[in-house]
Amino acid sequence: MAEHPYLTAAFYKFVALPDYVERRQPLLAFCEQHHVKGIILLAPEGINSTIAGAPDDVHAVLAYLRQDPLLADLKHKESYADKPPFHRMKVRLKREIVTMGVPGVDPTRMAGTYVKPQDWNALIADPDVVVVDTRNDYEVAIGTFKGAIDPHIHTFSQLPVWAERAPELQTSSGKKPKVAMFCTGGIRCEKSTALMRARGYDEVYHLEGGILKYLETVPPEQSLWQGECFVFDERVSVGHGLKPGDHSLCRACRMPLEDGAQASPLYELGVSCPRCHGQTSEVQKNGARERQRQWELAKARGQAHIGEP
Repeated sequence: MAEHPYLTAAFYKFVALPDYVERRQPLLAFCEQHHVKGIILLAPEGINSTIAGAPDDVHAVLAYLRQDPLLADLKHKESYADKPPFHRMKVRLKREIVTMGVPGVDPTRMAGTYVKPQDWNALIADPDVVVVDTRNDYEVAIGTFKGAIDPHIHTFSQLPVWAERAPELQTSSGKKPKVAMFCTGGIRCEKSTALMRARGYDEVYHLEGGILKYLETVPPEQSLWQGECFVFDERVSVGHGLKPGDHSLCRACRMPLEDGAQASPLYELGVSCPRCHGQTSEVQKNGARERQRQWELAKARGQAHIGEP
């Protein structure tokens, strides 16, 4: 993979980590020692991360994590890029590794049934199965599975309220419907299917490894995926084979630019797009303009800039 020198590894695991606070500094130091960049979230319920760097360095971080018996079976997904997907390394402490805000939902005990990518098409083609995209609206907008329901949520924490009210998920003839849920890498699905089971849904399924594993393993000619998959790094989106897609990112709101956005008078590189223009003050926009200016100066000098937009 010499032509694509940066390896990206995405991984998560729901596991009780009562000492998650103490884990932060040694993990950050190890990543920095190996020049690995990205973000790792630690919480009492587990770990969630995407990191990138030279392949040997990324694999060193994964080996470091797997030395811990609690993380020995940690699974990850790989993809390559020809430019760095991240510009800094962060290890953050959180209440949840994916925020739902519903107490008592435990994916280690209650998650739905895993479905392999090669078996996913048959499941979602069943007319008796309600297929739900658990991602945010801006993610769904650039790609989703054929026939999937878009809850039109802005954050994952809004999903529980939507699921409680959605007509497609209501009891019919005394029976709750079969439900299949999916997300980018699998983490939101584990929590959302655990929620559905806690609410009395018996037949709940989710795509093992998420959309990324499906795009990695299912050939395009057999695929029911339409569009591209948004990813939370500098690649912005990926397609089949996890090849980088065609979408660009608004550096202000960190969301993918909609079609025609760059032609809008509300679009300004590094400052705003039509989606977020009305959500920031002129003071904030001026700060973003200065950040963009400093980044362009550093780029012209061939230097890295800590304020990379």
